[in-house]
Amino acid sequence: MEKRQENHISSYIIQTKEEEIKRIALELHEGVGQTLYSLFTGLQMIESSIEKPAVKSYVKEMEQVLEKTIQEIRLLSVELHPPTLATLGFVPAIKSYLKLYTSTYGIVVKMESFGNEVMMPEQRSIALFRVCQEALANIAKYADTSEVSLIFTWGDHDLKMIIEDHGKGFDYEQQGKQSSGLEAMKERMYLVGGTCQVSSAIGEGTMVRVSLPFK
Repeated sequence: MEKRQENHISSYIIQTKEEEIKRIALELHEGVGQTLYSLFTGLQMIESSIEKPAVKSYVKEMEQVLEKTIQEIRLLSVELHPPTLATLGFVPAIKSYLKLYTSTYGIVVKMESFGNEVMMPEQRSIALFRVCQEALANIAKYADTSEVSLIFTWGDHDLKMIIEDHGKGFDYEQQGKQSSGLEAMKERMYLVGGTCQVSSAIGEGTMVRVSLPFK
């Protein structure tokens, strides 16, 4: 099978998968999320009318569990498909995601964007968003750090992105090439005409560099 045909099939599979993900995200946000929020407000009303301290404390604990669940549902919904990506652009969408990411994992992401954002086709925006997601998810799972740097540089002909943490890092030569997540990041960028490079060393953190031409 020719490489061009393989790329076409891969792109089709990813696009079909993204359409299904978008549907599930909408159902989570407007269905499950709204139902849980109604339960949360109901518990708040019940708590305000209870006089026994022990029962009041128990209801309060249930509220906190439900509130955490709602937060996780919101993050999952945005992870599946960011609603602002097509309407407001990539930078607003990633900012919205980072707020939920920080509140969920306690990791502060210092984001900087240089130059004027260029509106990209949805396929490219989603590919870039997925790379950010995968990199940040790996940081939350493995890096053991509380701070991340995320830099976008919008040039005349391309976008450059750097995601860097100063966590515990890993041996890329031994572990990185066996990671399906890292390989998926590279594949996504390749299919939209970009590149993704990962470098890491034990004790020195990890850096992800992405370059995406506009044409």
